[in-house]
Amino acid sequence: MGKTKKTGLSATFGARYGSNVRKKWRLIMEKQKGGNLKCPRCETKGSIHRISTGIWYCRKCSAKFTGGAYNTQTPRGAESFRIAKRKQRESEVIEEQ
Repeated sequence: MGKTKKTGLSATFGARYGSNVRKKWRLIMEKQKGGNLKCPRCETKGSIHRISTGIWYCRKCSAKFTGGAYNTQTPRGAESFRIAKRKQRESEVIEEQ
């Protein structure tokens, strides 16, 4: 019998719960605990802490903000931010003329 490979955070589950569930759980937890989460206010990495589902807290600047359940920003939220920023720039250009 060959030795099975257990990797990452999901190694604690062993052979339980099925491979797809363990892989999905590992990806979510790596995003959440990765340390590359950036505060939208002070731009500091590593100071973000999740209070509860979708509520995040920066220990450095004491900012409390909302985001995704497992990440500080959702794809839809990022898209909305880009659209709002673009519209703001467009209105500034119109005011200058």
